[in-house]
Amino acid sequence: MHDLTHPIETGMQTYPGDPAVSVEPVATHETDGYRESSLSMGSHTGTHVDAPAHIVADGRTLAEFALDTFVRTAQVVDCRDFDAREAIPADRVPAVAPDVDCLVFWTGWDEHWNTDRYLDHPSLSPAAAQRCAEQGLAVAIDTLNPDPTPSDRASDDEPDGFPAHHAILGAGLLIFENLRNLEAVDERFELQAYPLGLDGDGAPVRAVGR
Repeated sequence: MHDLTHPIETGMQTYPGDPAVSVEPVATHETDGYRESSLSMGSHTGTHVDAPAHIVADGRTLAEFALDTFVRTAQVVDCRDFDAREAIPADRVPAVAPDVDCLVFWTGWDEHWNTDRYLDHPSLSPAAAQRCAEQGLAVAIDTLNPDPTPSDRASDDEPDGFPAHHAILGAGLLIFENLRNLEAVDERFELQAYPLGLDGDGAPVRAVGR
């Protein structure tokens, strides 16, 4: 089993404009005889899952998905040849075997985690996202976002809004973001990514590749 999750810690990187993350002690062994921490963060902190309700006004929330939805037969798509802010085209989305229900786009961008360069990751073109949706495939990626993330280095020809999110979440599927350590798993593997028990638009997960 391989840990594909970024640790949750104070000051960690978030999507621009999302709540800052704070993990602070509220009790210690020395003063209280036990240890406890206070957590402050957004629902899309770190390695997390997006439910359709994140983008679709009447979309399903996390609680409307069965637990086994968060165990996926995943296939890796190696996209490490794409550079900063490049769009992954539809022809890189493979036709998959019937038992595969999640495509994992491996860009290698997790090596830039907690840096400004992490904002300038490759992204899915709208057509690539639509092809995933047409096959009924959830999407996982080792970046902040399957769409381009706002940055001072964004170009004028990048799509506006969140077309990849709309294509995938609009089809009632899930998106898993900010994976790491994808070099550890095989081309096909079992992705386990159970969210916190929040009935909402998304939640952090402990993502494991088996």
